[in-house]
Order: sequence, then structure tokens, then C-alpha cells
Amino acid sequence: MMAKRRRKTNKKAKHSFAISLGRTAVTGLFGGLFWGLIGFLCYLLNFSKVGPSLIFAMFPYWTGRNSVYGQLLAVAAMSLLSVLIAELYLFTFSRIKSMWFSVSFGILLWFIVFFLFQPFLQGLPEPARLGWNTTTTTLCLFALYGLFVGYSISFDFEEQTGGSNYSNQ
Repeated sequence: MMAKRRRKTNKKAKHSFAISLGRTAVTGLFGGLFWGLIGFLCYLLNFSKVGPSLIFAMFPYWTGRNSVYGQLLAVAAMSLLSVLIAELYLFTFSRIKSMWFSVSFGILLWFIVFFLFQPFLQGLPEPARLGWNTTTTTLCLFALYGLFVGYSISFDFEEQTGGSNYSNQ
């Protein structure tokens, strides 16, 4: 009788984990799509010199990457990449339920892209030459992306595990 109870809880835990993976993937996909489109809007309004097509900067011979279609294709690619980033967040930081930690995660992603990947991304100026508008805009977009993805995943993880709620009561 005891073995049957364990199997039921293991099945329930596996089902809960599968649901959490699916929700995380949807959160990552929507987060990448939404904040990628906002980034494209910021690029169109000249708040930033860097658009979503930065993701295709490793392909310098593709001339269409800076067109509208190239930018929208880059937003779609960012959405798919965002699913992987969200799953990584789920496995590493989902137990941390802090809004500021999620914002810090987004800022960390900004530093990874603009400092670590800068030598590999053709057309991305050095961080000192980006300009205040581009730096501020992209840093804020990454921070908001981190807040959306990180806090959503942590909230979902707490709900799935039956942890405390996030209300102010």
C-alpha cells in the first residue's frame, strides 16, 4: 500500500514539473516576442542604434537583416532563444522570488550580450561608443525582460510547489 502512494506522488511531481516546463516555455516565448517587438519599436523611433537584428550580426554578409522583415525575423529568433533562457532560469534561479533579482538577471544578460559577445557581433560598437540613448534604452529593455521572465517563472514555481503567495497581505 505504501508503494502505491509513492508512485502517485512521483507521478504528481512529474506532472507538475512538466506543467512548469510548459508554462516556462510559454513565458519565455511571449517575453521574447513582446520585449523584442518593444525593442524594434525603440529602434524605429531612434531610441537605440541597435535593433533586434543584432542577433544576426554573426552573419555579416546577409544584407537583408536590417530591413523590416529581417528585424521581424530577428524578433522571432529572439523569442525562440528566450525559451532557452527561461528554461535556464527555471533550473537555476526559480526558487529565488525577488523582483530585484529578476531585474538583476536582465542586467546580467545585457552585460553578457554587450560585453562578452561584442567581439563576435559584427556591427555592434564597443559599449563605450554606444551612446547614452542606446545604452539606457537597451539596459532598460533587458531589465524589464528579466523582470518579466524571472518574476513570472518564480511566481509560477511558488504556486506549483505550494509556497507562500506574493500578495501584500
